[in-house]
Amino acid sequence: MIPLSVLDLVPVREGGSLTEAYAASVSLAQAAEQHGYKRFWVAEHHAMEGIAGAAASVVLAHIGNATSSIRIGSGGIMLPNHNPFVIAEQFGTLDALFPGRIDLGLGRAPGADQRFGQALRKNLGQAAEYFPNDVVELHALLTGDIDLPITATPGMGAAVDMWMLGSSLFGAQLAAKLGLPYAFASHFAPDHLDEALSIYRRDFQPSAALDRPYAMAAMTVIAADSDDEAEWIASSQLQAFVRLRSGTPGKLPPPIENYRDSLPAPAKAMLAHIGQASAIGSPQRVKDTIEAFIKRTDADEIIVAGSTYDPEHRTRSLALTMNALAA
Repeated sequence: MIPLSVLDLVPVREGGSLTEAYAASVSLAQAAEQHGYKRFWVAEHHAMEGIAGAAASVVLAHIGNATSSIRIGSGGIMLPNHNPFVIAEQFGTLDALFPGRIDLGLGRAPGADQRFGQALRKNLGQAAEYFPNDVVELHALLTGDIDLPITATPGMGAAVDMWMLGSSLFGAQLAAKLGLPYAFASHFAPDHLDEALSIYRRDFQPSAALDRPYAMAAMTVIAADSDDEAEWIASSQLQAFVRLRSGTPGKLPPPIENYRDSLPAPAKAMLAHIGQASAIGSPQRVKDTIEAFIKRTDADEIIVAGSTYDPEHRTRSLALTMNALAA
């Protein structure tokens, strides 16, 4: 059985608060650790009232204090939003606090619209063009593999595992060139999954960090006692997808019975498209779907995403999923 990991958006539900969202993420990370998941990642998003992971490094420190062995990291830090030196300091600090447990996943997308760039006083389009150079600089700040005029303290010498993230072919190409592990966001952008993995493996150049390709693929996974119950629980996540794609994002809504049946054809088609990388159902259905996905992708690791209105439903989903695949 290949490793399973967890991606958390730190969802804020309707009627809930930020404080409750962070507490739920801690409980989820503790459950993931208890059930043998390898890593727990938090994604950086901005200016979205339904997602509380904007200050990812701060959230990771909170989760690290509440766990003891599971790897924790970013899935990811959107580097064009930041200065590489500051990220080196932040993740160097995390490594000092939680030695040998820190992953630094890097993405090129801003994680917000152009208003966010204005708030940062940055041209995010231009910053994205410098992304490869910023990745190399950040790596040097952590490893010293390139002489730089300043040393990040904390940062230099930190045992941080850098990952390249992506939902297109660009990240695969850069990960291969730099010899980094690669994670594909197939849970919301499945179109280029197979081609990206193929390019990454074909063009991979061994590095000091990694001697062979290592690819992780993301899936939306929600397991429950029955297919019908899982579909009902998943309707909160499905509503969030539809609202986001229609330009009306908000807090995570409560589940709705027969939600898919209530949708117009275009929305049904959108969910079916995203569903190429999802496993929603009973433990047996989830097991069969994940195993088929692994066979298709030959992934070295699967990271599971999927928000639930009731945090206990996702905690139980993690347990049911791991138990089903380990059986």
